[in-house]
Amino acid sequence: GPTADIVKILKEREVDVVINYLPVGSEEATKWYVEQILKAGVGMVNCIPVFIAREPYWQHRFEDAGVPIVGDDIKSQVGATITHRVLTNLFLDRGVKIERTYQLNFGGNTDFLNMLERERLESKKESKTNAVTSQIPYDLGEGNVHVGPSDYVPWLTDRKWCHIRIEGRTFGDVPLNLELKLEVWDSPNSAGVVVDAVRCAKLAMDRGISGQIPGPSAYFMKSPAVQTTDDLARDMVEAFIAGEDIPAPTATTPAAKDQGSA
Repeated sequence: GPTADIVKILKEREVDVVINYLPVGSEEATKWYVEQILKAGVGMVNCIPVFIAREPYWQHRFEDAGVPIVGDDIKSQVGATITHRVLTNLFLDRGVKIERTYQLNFGGNTDFLNMLERERLESKKESKTNAVTSQIPYDLGEGNVHVGPSDYVPWLTDRKWCHIRIEGRTFGDVPLNLELKLEVWDSPNSAGVVVDAVRCAKLAMDRGISGQIPGPSAYFMKSPAVQTTDDLARDMVEAFIAGEDIPAPTATTPAAKDQGSA
């Protein structure tokens, strides 16, 4: 059938910011909608791991169009990724040498059903893995890190269960291991973060700021253009909201190097 005139719809309804929540793996569909967003001259919050905001090509396209983008791949309010990152930094701050880690996720909503098609998982696994390994200043080795969606369990409905394990060595070369199980309701856990991301995108629109917005992208998203710690990212968001100028991090973190070579 005919394709709706998305540009006309966005303009007629005076849309400020479009949220991308297409299914994981919707590479071509996302890029098609991005083109419509750019033509309509509206902002974007990219909540899925199709990499737009972190890629220089798309950053320049949004800058040229004079509109902002916050992305990519939303972090939940207290979800698997943010919890794993914080615990990783706790180990490092306390002098523990991390040797290996995993993060397993199970859920019962259509997001997990969709991810049974394993070919759709490549970008999701990359996004979740980089979000964690970016916090570690040394290479654990590919075989020592496993992060990603694991299985679909229908009776969990919109609940998501996450199992995290971190193994390391502490003073005296003594093993120290951590295991955690996190249970959340998946949709509302991300919804509040998306609302804040939209608010920041609208602030950027009102202030005439275009392109990828570093602070909100680093704090709200798993795969921003440049990874940093969540503490610094929060400070960057607060400064952005207040209209203050805080230097964005440079591409010196392990994740930034990984992303730059992707």
